[in-house]
Amino acid sequence: MAAILETKGLEKSFGSVTAAVGIDVAVDKHEVVGIIGANGAGKTTFINMVTGFVKPDRGRIFFHGRDITALSPRAVTNLGISRSFQIPQVFTSASVADNLLIALGAAERDRFSFWRPLRRKNLLESAAGQMKLFQIADFADHTAATLPQGIRKLLDIAMAVVRRPEILLLDEPTSGVSAEEKFQIMDTVMSALKAQEVTVLFVEHDMEIIARYAQRVIAFYEGTIIADGATEEVLAHEQVRKYVIGEDLRGGDSQAAPARGNGVVRIDKEAGRA
Repeated sequence: MAAILETKGLEKSFGSVTAAVGIDVAVDKHEVVGIIGANGAGKTTFINMVTGFVKPDRGRIFFHGRDITALSPRAVTNLGISRSFQIPQVFTSASVADNLLIALGAAERDRFSFWRPLRRKNLLESAAGQMKLFQIADFADHTAATLPQGIRKLLDIAMAVVRRPEILLLDEPTSGVSAEEKFQIMDTVMSALKAQEVTVLFVEHDMEIIARYAQRVIAFYEGTIIADGATEEVLAHEQVRKYVIGEDLRGGDSQAAPARGNGVVRIDKEAGRA
């Protein structure tokens, strides 16, 4: 199966800080990929490069084999790659329903006009469908500023997928959500995205969320990928446990920090071997 998304040799520096070195990733259609790493490991930089918000210094990004490296964020979105943000990007003074209507109106591309009414039958029906799918219909008339953080996250993600993207990149979908809510929120998100057949890449610090929802994990460390493979094997990998999860392993003195550009440890999905 040809990869739906592929990056080759991505590199990015911000002044003297190297944020990405030799990032090679291939994602197949319908995969659910978790992205892990400590703060500053390069996770968000990777998402920003894929979605056009940051341009790599070197390397290429391909979507269905097409080079999209130079495209603007809007052009990337129009092709079928959407994202949500760690801090929900919603209109805080507007209601949940109106936030979705605005997103749907903007998704009409060339037909969008500030003078064209949003409360049209087709948009109202689509907004209602999104609210039902993401289980936020009970909050339809609530302004976004008054929403619990978990509901605001669901609204942000619902707005990100009104264009029916093929790929959705989520930046810390459970950030700021209480421990009691996090699984319910993720169950809702993953069920909705599966129903719309969306390929998902999500950045997450919570290893319980990663273990439960990711089919595959990519582990970042200081701008490079140190492991990429099936979730259980990656989370058990010694370098990941030490440099990402933060466990103190026996014989730690012999575990040198992974060198930049050494290459990713790819873990065989069937045999579970590096």
